[in-house]
Amino acid sequence: MRFKLLLSCLLIFAYATSINAKKLTVERMFSSPSLTGASVRGLKISPDGSRVTFLKGKDTDYERMDLWEYNIASGKTRLLFDSDDLHSGKEVLSDEEKARRERMRLSGTGIVSYQWSSDGKALLFPLGGDIYYYKVGNKKARKIINTPEFETDSKFSPKGNFISFIRDQNLFILQIETGNETQLTQDGKGPIKNGMAEFVAQEEMDRMTGYWWSDDESKIAFTRVDESPVEEVTRTEIYAEEVKSVTQRYPFAGKANVEIALGVIGIDSKIVRWVDLGKNKDHYLPRVKWTKNNSKLSYQWQSRDQKHLVLNEFDWQSQNNKTLLEEKSKTWLNLHSDLRFLKDGKMIWASEKDGYKHLYLHQADGKLIKQLTSGKWVVNSIVNIDEDIGVIYFTGRKETPLERHLYSVSMKTGKLNKITKRSGFHTITFSKDSKSYIDRYSSITTPPQVSLHDVAGNHLTWLSENKIDKAHPLFDYIGDFIEPELATFQTEDKTTLYYRLYKPADFDPKKKYPALVYLYSGPRAQMVTNSWQRYFVQYMAQQGYAVFTVDNRGSNYRGKKFEDHLYRAMGDIEVKDQVNGVKFLHSLSWIDRDKIGVHGHSYGGYVTLMAMFKSPEYFKAGVSGAPVTDWALYDTHYTERYMGTPENDSKAYEDSSVFPYATQLVGPLLIYHGMADDNVLFKNSTKLYKVLQDNNIQFMTMDYPGKKHSIRGKKTQMHRLNMIRGFFDLHFGIKR
Repeated sequence: MRFKLLLSCLLIFAYATSINAKKLTVERMFSSPSLTGASVRGLKISPDGSRVTFLKGKDTDYERMDLWEYNIASGKTRLLFDSDDLHSGKEVLSDEEKARRERMRLSGTGIVSYQWSSDGKALLFPLGGDIYYYKVGNKKARKIINTPEFETDSKFSPKGNFISFIRDQNLFILQIETGNETQLTQDGKGPIKNGMAEFVAQEEMDRMTGYWWSDDESKIAFTRVDESPVEEVTRTEIYAEEVKSVTQRYPFAGKANVEIALGVIGIDSKIVRWVDLGKNKDHYLPRVKWTKNNSKLSYQWQSRDQKHLVLNEFDWQSQNNKTLLEEKSKTWLNLHSDLRFLKDGKMIWASEKDGYKHLYLHQADGKLIKQLTSGKWVVNSIVNIDEDIGVIYFTGRKETPLERHLYSVSMKTGKLNKITKRSGFHTITFSKDSKSYIDRYSSITTPPQVSLHDVAGNHLTWLSENKIDKAHPLFDYIGDFIEPELATFQTEDKTTLYYRLYKPADFDPKKKYPALVYLYSGPRAQMVTNSWQRYFVQYMAQQGYAVFTVDNRGSNYRGKKFEDHLYRAMGDIEVKDQVNGVKFLHSLSWIDRDKIGVHGHSYGGYVTLMAMFKSPEYFKAGVSGAPVTDWALYDTHYTERYMGTPENDSKAYEDSSVFPYATQLVGPLLIYHGMADDNVLFKNSTKLYKVLQDNNIQFMTMDYPGKKHSIRGKKTQMHRLNMIRGFFDLHFGIKR
């Protein structure tokens, strides 16, 4: 978004009567960073509270990111660092960095991430395989690490005296003042990786690092990962002009995981003390966090079946372990990042033990003091704790699961206060001093806006009001924008489901229209929200389609029981609820029952296949993107959480695979996949291609050379969206 003063986007639709509206096209959707909403990210308030920093795409190429700042006192915005000035030419990244960015869903080039020092006096960011350091007040940033090798996961130490990073699978530190570099681990090579997060930690546990500084900078906790037990597969990555054979250790469901050790190394002594994680090596280490005591390290131990989670504390001096908390479930336990240690020794912990994610206050030894939030709604995450006044700030869904708001709760009285006022979706970033926060806000009628607020929620200034004026790329198109309906319907067994429905452009209730069911349907996800939506759904509605999305049972933010329907039964309740959604569409007189298509990507691609194969009478055509076809081909942590293992739960795996149902395909089907996908391996699709071909069942494919799971790239995205629309137009007899 462009950083200038704007009017409220509630005025957007008032413009419709006074402008020459045009229909949105795929080409126009990708013509500007402002239009795509991809230009601004990484918003942070500096530790001293004086400025807001952010990453912004270049106007000429929104995929190339620069670092900017907004000075709160002066109200002025300026470019801090142009990535082209610091690094020109082709940006070469290591395979490890490419994989990390894919796991982090970081797109683009240039300055794609950065970090403030805790005192707010310096900035750190990676670029071109090296590390840049900027001291506030200086004119330029300097390349503080400049080597032929690649460095990843760079961090400031807590007091800002060191920089730490991973090089050649070992952990290093560099003292900023002297420039002296120290290698802390020595044995990283081959299958041994020090300080690095393993594949499933990155992809499934939301743990992107493998090392953690103590607050006093005296020690670093780190993981030592041995990948040798993990099955080594050779897969082919097909690019436009070459074919690469890639050897990858991929932990298939039911197969061996890495062996992981947790150590603590003294910065001065270089002595490593290893944490006793137990004799059973087949477990997970999802979280590690230092307590306020620099001699005590907390870590979470998770059983392989993910039904047992233990919060332990390791004492550096005594080398003893102590259990603080323990949780068990008959299905699975969802991980979270809402453990906070307080100055007075108490701690905050989030749990779903009452069926909904809520916050709990515990003593230092783990004993429960009290539950702080409660009710049939969920807490999203803690965003700040002001210990001086005893208040926790968090985001949650108290009023409706379709909106995310900022709340506060008193640790003393339990009083709950809703801070954000505007209906919609709020993403919150707090200042270190707890006096202000950034609110990235949107709704179904309001494109993303960024504003600065005081702790009471009062608006201080716009950072990006996103005004739809004559200079805005949306100006000529907003008059044709269609506002979706957000509502509910009940299934045959009286379960309430939320849906979003776009009526087609130039809607006439006397006519019949084709419909597109656009879905994801998987766990830990939500599609139906009161937030600004992807332009794809708006685009398809403007092409004359009704676009319908329903969050089926198994999806997020409706409580654990709502999710648990997936347990040992993927591909079942999702399809049933999507069929219930189609039956709801059938109740609308203007829907053409014979022209209802379905499309989704990743898990949505999987459910698209299951819908086409199991319920062809409801879904007449489908486009499946990068689908899982057999859960035995996916990774351990994600798959086993819901499905168990192929050895112990073979019937569940058989029933959840698409292959028992593939020969039931009736309508036209298009499958697309990235030919270098290292997440949902291309094998998932090729295996299905073979089955359909062997049974003389016709279908269509579009495979993208060199593309990973996200199918990134502006030109590729344009091709993909035009292809999807063209496919449904062709098979529903729509002529342009």
